[in-house]
Amino acid sequence: MTDLMEAVTSLAKRRGIAFQSSEIYGGLRSSWDYGPLGVELRRNIRAAWWRSMVQLRDDVVGLEAAIIMSPLVWQASGHVAGFSDPLVECENCHQRFREDHLVGEPRSCPNCEGTVFSEAKQFNLMFATHMGPVPDDDNVVYLRPETAQGMFVDFPAVQTVARTKLPFGIAQIGKSFRNEITPGNFIFRTREFEQMEMEFFVEPGADEEWFAYWIEERFGWYQDLGVAKDKLRLRPHDPDELAHYAKAATDIEYEFPFGWGELEGIASRTDFDLRAHQEASGQDLRYFDQEHDRHYLPYVVEPAVGVDRSLLVFLLDAYRVEEVPTAKGGTDKRTVLGLHRSLAPIKAAVLPLSRNDTLVPEARRVHDLVKPEWITQYDDAGAIGRRYRRQDEVGTPFCVTVDFESLEDRQVTVRERDTMAQDRIPIDTLVTYLRHRL
Repeated sequence: MTDLMEAVTSLAKRRGIAFQSSEIYGGLRSSWDYGPLGVELRRNIRAAWWRSMVQLRDDVVGLEAAIIMSPLVWQASGHVAGFSDPLVECENCHQRFREDHLVGEPRSCPNCEGTVFSEAKQFNLMFATHMGPVPDDDNVVYLRPETAQGMFVDFPAVQTVARTKLPFGIAQIGKSFRNEITPGNFIFRTREFEQMEMEFFVEPGADEEWFAYWIEERFGWYQDLGVAKDKLRLRPHDPDELAHYAKAATDIEYEFPFGWGELEGIASRTDFDLRAHQEASGQDLRYFDQEHDRHYLPYVVEPAVGVDRSLLVFLLDAYRVEEVPTAKGGTDKRTVLGLHRSLAPIKAAVLPLSRNDTLVPEARRVHDLVKPEWITQYDDAGAIGRRYRRQDEVGTPFCVTVDFESLEDRQVTVRERDTMAQDRIPIDTLVTYLRHRL
């Protein structure tokens, strides 16, 4: 299974999906840059989430809150005092680890296998910085560790301008920062990451029903995008592991090559956050129920997932190596990213059979016909079989081949990625053909 992780990491770097940041200077641990294909894949993941969570619903609206907020927000939410992990140091090699990530009895150092550690110290995960020209204790601010608090402090403003009634949600996609002690496993755990979170505000007493609803809704979303159901599971949190704000929580877990790990968390946060901010700010954050003529603080159900971790799951689940027959009667191997068509970075590739002076202009015209509709790629470098393999490797659903017959019959051959089935179709119906399949 670790071979799969290595293969996907190698593919991501080789094909411009993700590679280490600042690599010419030796890189920065747990910091990753996304290349041309990674950018498109991330955009497609965000778009799929936003489409499902906001655009196709009448009860959720969007928000983009600032990354740097008043430090009073983080004091009220409990992050300044309690957002920490237990940190221990190996007495032999002096590497530092989260105490709860050390396994075995006796516990051993993942770096040197030492068994003697320092006393655990609480390590706050927030990145602190200063606002203003002179850094001092009076102008400390924090890079947000989650996007959720922006939705809580903006709740009354959004509710008023959107003219929404409960139940309704506020959704946000944005960067968050956590000074993780032990990041790793490629983009699984990083210090800078992008979250897709939604706070769903409900009447107290209706929270359990909505909690169950959002667990089922989110669990199905990954399957709708092609993730194998047997690689997913639900794991309710035990009472002793619940976050300080949570009444209940369930993780959607995926079977990664390194074991089962959290993909998405759904939490029932009660009115903890709104109450904390109301008390700290002195502002009335209650919702006015006109129908029953009463004010109350709503309860909240929160589905939250990272773009980066979702991307890793989609890559791992889509990756496969197949044996395919060759023209000479043997077999060859092809690497395929079987990404859902809505997620694929490139939707179609246009390939002239050769770099013939008459074929290339025609292939360019076909490419010009398709590219206004989707992200497409033109490729005439190398043998046609090798170009097919390049597109398979990055998950391109369709390859359009322009051959010498195309000059006569005005038709092209469209090859489908997963089945490798080929259709011969008129050029003037190509866009319609692809539109029905993408």
